[in-house]
Amino acid sequence: MTVFNLGSINADLFYQVPHLLAPGETLASTEHSRGLGGKGANMSVAVARAAVRVVHIGAVGPDGRWAVDRLLEYGVDTRHILEIDVPTGHAIIMVDDHGENAIVLYPGANRALTETHISAALGEATDADTFLFQNETSCQVESARLASARGLRVVYAAAPFDASAVEAVLPMLDMLVMNAVEAEQLTKATGIALTDLPVRDVIVTLGGDGCRWINTDDGTDRTFPAIPVTPVDTTGAGDTFTGYLVAGLDRGLPMEQAISLGQQAGAIMVTRHGTADVIPDLKDVQDARLG
Repeated sequence: MTVFNLGSINADLFYQVPHLLAPGETLASTEHSRGLGGKGANMSVAVARAAVRVVHIGAVGPDGRWAVDRLLEYGVDTRHILEIDVPTGHAIIMVDDHGENAIVLYPGANRALTETHISAALGEATDADTFLFQNETSCQVESARLASARGLRVVYAAAPFDASAVEAVLPMLDMLVMNAVEAEQLTKATGIALTDLPVRDVIVTLGGDGCRWINTDDGTDRTFPAIPVTPVDTTGAGDTFTGYLVAGLDRGLPMEQAISLGQQAGAIMVTRHGTADVIPDLKDVQDARLG
């Protein structure tokens, strides 16, 4: 089985700062580095490192060839990543001394994908596969419709959050993943309680309070406690959780075990500086045995 991930590919530009910038403030960073990132790339790497086949659907500019090479090195199928005449997306990421971050995104080539490209990439998919996507690319609704029509499990990681974007794809979703703030915003925008959403599985990450799983078919509403660790950088932790969660489900794990796997990977991730380049592999997770 395969995870087809329609996702962003970014150059992540990291700046270590004493505290996050206030309006009008100029602040010198103490460290700087460049890494592979983008919510889509992060999730593809997480799926691959969880020992599941993942096909990334995306685009870069001529300046992004290094990112495609890095994805391939990490075990991602890159045949459906186009090189187009638009600059590669990038993110400016400030990380403070407490591990909190603030991020500015430039979408670039991520927003230049076409339905024709996505349809061709999904041509080899079957109803045993999973389609994963986030809100950092173009063709959200079209791609969800294509994947649903082919019978794939459709999973939406609703970030960066936009309530109208979520509402547009809700009818095609099998699973929706959000954080607590995003879940509250969606409830306020739609007037629909999470337990009444037209999606079978709703996953709400709660940061230091763990994770909530709602199955709207059988009424399950369960909270999983967080794994206690000391964070140094929260960047990419949610993407790591989601990638491992989806990989676990693809491997046939029950939801409870897939969530536990995602939590363990996410807990390791927050103890590391960086994004895609430092996502733990399955052996890291198995050896750590956190929680």
